[in-house]
Amino acid sequence: MAKNEVEVVKGIDLARYMGRWYEIASFPSSFQPKNGINTRATYTLRDDGTVNVLNETWSNGKRGFIEGTAYKADPNSDEAKLKVKFYVPPFLPIIPVTGDYWVLYLDEDYHHALIGQPSKKNLWILCRENQLDEEIYNQLVEKAKGEGYDVSKLKKTTHTNPPPETEDAPADKGIWWLRSIFGK
Repeated sequence: MAKNEVEVVKGIDLARYMGRWYEIASFPSSFQPKNGINTRATYTLRDDGTVNVLNETWSNGKRGFIEGTAYKADPNSDEAKLKVKFYVPPFLPIIPVTGDYWVLYLDEDYHHALIGQPSKKNLWILCRENQLDEEIYNQLVEKAKGEGYDVSKLKKTTHTNPPPETEDAPADKGIWWLRSIFGK
């Protein structure tokens, strides 16, 4: 039987968590293009303790991205429960959208992670590299299943080798966001 309360990592070292993470798999969502590849997030710790979030994906040869801010949901807790705030649409950021970013599992080397939300509507498997050993992937899927996530919704993310460089990619200036609203 699935648990109602999701278990999260305690004592995360946010400074060590910073850097680039590649999306290995996720639940498809309306805020990402359906044909997106090379999806990744880059986290940078700010002086005030918040985290700059840069999410990128490539669709039809163009780079789509959105920037936001993450912060601890409860600054006095040692639980890895963060809030992430983005302003949408990306090309005219006026509407704040906040979501949960809970670290459900993180290996001791900070190499791969399982990220979810208490609603269990979103799930991500992340890795410092754009490929993850299949055995580790399956372990993370089982962990998510044990936390009550419907892992049948997981979709692996396609990555190219080498991964694209941000500076070399033409930007699509947020048009992907509009298309994603209409299911394209």
